[in-house]
Amino acid sequence: MAVEALTTAHWAGVERIYAEGIATGHATFEAEPPTWAHFDAVKLPDQRLVAVDADARVLGWAAASAVSDRCVYAGVVEHSVYVARAAQGHGVGRLLLDALIASTEAAGIWTIQSGVFPENGASLALHRSAGFREVGLRERVGRMSHGPLAGQWRDVVLIERRSPVVGT
Repeated sequence: MAVEALTTAHWAGVERIYAEGIATGHATFEAEPPTWAHFDAVKLPDQRLVAVDADARVLGWAAASAVSDRCVYAGVVEHSVYVARAAQGHGVGRLLLDALIASTEAAGIWTIQSGVFPENGASLALHRSAGFREVGLRERVGRMSHGPLAGQWRDVVLIERRSPVVGT
């Protein structure tokens, strides 16, 4: 297993894994994966990664985007990590998260944050193991638009990791 920069060549695998996550109802509010053009436009180029196996199959992906265009937030990003259902429980998520942390710190980013559904215990555990902390709970912050939970209000656990080397 190796981590590489996520490029358009990986998009079919990334899109498939994103759709798997959406289908769980516990990964995102999104109803469908974005187009490559949209993904490419909003995700930071140096913070887009894939984990691939020996046959170059995409096992998972991680990406980050700026939280604001205000200069005071230049060191704060929001991220996502998705792992193919068949690859879960094999260290793919941790490999991607560690690589994302390294890439953000190399870029001078001091805070990585995200929102995770409370039901996504595997994601919360992964992030805790990588040094993220729970900042709070946003109650009924959004309503699901799709799937078996359509119409239901959802809570989101806010998590963050502050770099011990950047912005100290």
